Amino acid sequence: MSFHLTPAAEGLRTQLFHIIFESDTPAAKGFDIALIAMILGSVGVILLGSVQAVSQEYGWLFYYLEWSFTILFTVELAVRIYCLERPALYLKSFYGVVDLISILPAWLVLLVPGFHALVIIRFLRVLRIFRILRLMEFVGEGRLLIEALKRSVRQVLLFFCSIFMVVTMFAALMYTIESPETGFTSIPMSIYWAVVSVTTVGYGDIVPGTPLGKAITVMLMLIGYSIIAVPTGIFSAQVIRSIREDRYSDEACPGCGHDRHEKRARYCLRCGTWLDENSEDPRKKDQADKKDQAEET
Repeated sequence: MSFHLTPAAEGLRTQLFHIIFESDTPAAKGFDIALIAMILGSVGVILLGSVQAVSQEYGWLFYYLEWSFTILFTVELAVRIYCLERPALYLKSFYGVVDLISILPAWLVLLVPGFHALVIIRFLRVLRIFRILRLMEFVGEGRLLIEALKRSVRQVLLFFCSIFMVVTMFAALMYTIESPETGFTSIPMSIYWAVVSVTTVGYGDIVPGTPLGKAITVMLMLIGYSIIAVPTGIFSAQVIRSIREDRYSDEACPGCGHDRHEKRARYCLRCGTWLDENSEDPRKKDQADKKDQAEET
């Protein structure tokens, strides 16, 4: 987490804090595993409950399971709030919001009266699927992916702006060439066709009828094939950069200037120089001790 959480007080609250918010003890690891199982089970109930044939036969079971999960998640959130010194800090965080979204719909169903509110209630109940976002909390590599996404936002936005300009130009050209009978009734409709073509999806609901229009379509599809890997390359480069920064240090060796060392490295990979300039090289002390022993003998 990007913020620092602290326990409310010594004793039971501190013990609960170490179990819930940390994962370096058997009890904390057991809690994480149990919570992951609950999240997966809850999401599974939601997914199966949306299948009409399964819901008609086992709807009663899904109802009791969902309320069981809701009560468990409510208790879990209450315990989290209980053991924190500043509960509002957690509730404003990403996972705190997800916790609230995952349990509030079920309780709001009991508070919203009226037959006409069923559509709203159904929407609120679907929000419980956001529980699966809690799984990101247990993936150590998730931080690297988030950092890579943040760093590649500008490049990806620039890429999409360029694609939008290309799509708009081709759409305007096709709107001019093709007749409304072929489906190109407006420039927005032509933009829809251009997006479908550049992504090489090809629904076939709008098809050019003139030879020139077909040639432009082929050109647009080839452009789509040539640029489809650009966002992937940008994101992959940022992921590699995040991994390197997480593993390697950018401090240069005082002896040879080599700057690609692991953060835990103590000696230079090339010349063997002691890297920590704030402390003394233990080898010098060993050499001095050996020299003193030699002089004594």
